[in-house]
Amino acid sequence: MNLAFVESPVQLLNVLEWTHAMRGEAPAATTVVVLPPVDPMSRGQLRRMAELARDEGVTVRWQEARGGSGAPLKALRALAGLVRRADHIVIGDPFSRYVQLLLTLVRADRLTVVDDGTATMEFTAQLARGERLTRWHRRGRTGPRELLLAPVTATARRRFRPHAGHTVEVFTAMPVDAPSGITVTANAFAWTRARFGPPSVGRGADLVGTSLVETGVVDPVPYQQAVARLARAHGATRYFAHRRESAEKLHALEAATGLEIVRPDLPLELIARRGPIGRTIVSFPSTVVHTLPLALAGTGVQVAVCDIAPEWLRTSASPRAHGFLSGVTETARGVRRLPSTAT
Repeated sequence: MNLAFVESPVQLLNVLEWTHAMRGEAPAATTVVVLPPVDPMSRGQLRRMAELARDEGVTVRWQEARGGSGAPLKALRALAGLVRRADHIVIGDPFSRYVQLLLTLVRADRLTVVDDGTATMEFTAQLARGERLTRWHRRGRTGPRELLLAPVTATARRRFRPHAGHTVEVFTAMPVDAPSGITVTANAFAWTRARFGPPSVGRGADLVGTSLVETGVVDPVPYQQAVARLARAHGATRYFAHRRESAEKLHALEAATGLEIVRPDLPLELIARRGPIGRTIVSFPSTVVHTLPLALAGTGVQVAVCDIAPEWLRTSASPRAHGFLSGVTETARGVRRLPSTAT
């Protein structure tokens, strides 16, 4: 049995892409355990993705592991037997402390990390350097919680390294430099292209939002100004919001720019593939500058990416932030680059 753990709609999408890619190998049945976050937008998209997964013959189990003091331990007890029986573990977020805790129970000798976007780039880089796993936008402080979970994190890092009788795969659309011994399988979004579209393509442009303000990386004022300049320069009329963007920020953007704010009910790769979509999609550095060219291959849609200027960053942002975001842009293939000073 393949057992997958996902915490976001994109992770579930990429489990479907992985199962589609593996069909030639006649894989065992796949069960996906959804560990939903608390924010309503993510939960809504996850429920829609769960419906699609069930349509593809995947068993989906919704398991609450947050939202109360007893929820994590209750979920751990409920999942322990399932984890121990699995032959192949598939995870969407190797940085998740809860997933790392579940990995301490794993007996399977096959482990696959499916794409979690730009986080996958950082995961493989940290693994290659032998560093502890820390999300790129965090400053890396070690608090009481991190110290308490240090043994769990250390066990997870060992699970992510292949050794005799234990294989590790990374299934990704992102450019990664994986450590020796790890198999990298390309995610070409074949399931998405087969399942949806091709879309109707308009003459205008669409903007793609980012949660960089919400994660404390970018200051909201220059972000709003950049969105307004991009909308004017490219004649954009719609703004596809990231699921983590706050309602307050989106209301301010709508008032300042006149853009129609769209809250997608599915990951943007599926929304764009279903259409209608603008002939140009303008984004800031994010996962979609790597995935949309694949999902929209052959449609004539051009993806453009606007760099993040250093002066847009908050003083509290991680020292790695600008370099990491620049790397996301520089490694994107088939996109048009827009300098931040020329938006």
